Parts: sequence; C-alpha cells; structure tokens
Amino acid sequence: MMDYHEPVEELQQQDRNFVRALSSLKEEVEAIDWYHQRVATCQDPQLKAIMAHNRDEEIEHACMTLEWLRRNMPGWDEELRTYLFTSGDITGLEEAGGEGEAQAEGAPEPSGTPGPQNGLGLGRLKR
Repeated sequence: MMDYHEPVEELQQQDRNFVRALSSLKEEVEAIDWYHQRVATCQDPQLKAIMAHNRDEEIEHACMTLEWLRRNMPGWDEELRTYLFTSGDITGLEEAGGEGEAQAEGAPEPSGTPGPQNGLGLGRLKR
C-alpha cells in the first residue's frame, strides 16, 4: 500500500485498518465528485439517472466507512457528534462547545417544533 508514511512494520494491525478505511473514504469521496460532475453536465436523461444512482451508491459507501471510523478510530465519535445533524453556524459549534446557536437534531427547534428524539437521527437513514 502506498498510503503509509511510516514504516509499515511499525504499525499495528488496527493502525493499518485505519489506513485502509481512510484510503477507502478518500476514494469514495473522489468517486462522488466525479459522478456528480457528470450528472451535472449530462444531457441524456437515462445516462444522467444511471450516474446519479452510481453517485448515490458512492455516498452510501462513504457513510458506511465514516460509521466504521466513528466506532473504531479515536476522535471520530466525539467530532461527528459535535458537527453532524445540527443546524445553525457550523463554525460556531466548536466555540459554543456544541451548544449555542447551533441546534442538534433532537433538540427543539427555535420555533418550538420538536425534532427526532433518537440521538443523532440516524434511524431516518434506514427508511
């Protein structure tokens, strides 16, 4: 694997798995970008639909890899919980410690309308 910047023999198996996951995530995001550009410029409706489907499959793969990283690599869980499924100023979340203007889904919206009550709202992705 060309993605190693340190001697591979000094890396634990878990560290090599992190490299695999991060490399895969980069590849998925790159594929999403390629497909999206093709969808945006394609004039043939059937081909456009196929490429949009392919792009969406790559988004699914990227999300699955992100979830694996969240569960396995230190730091991902905390950061994803801070920034995902929120509203308001994204850059203000760090300064507010995850509170303040930005509202996590599941917290009442400013209008008083309650959001989903299942943590990060990931259950909606299965529907």
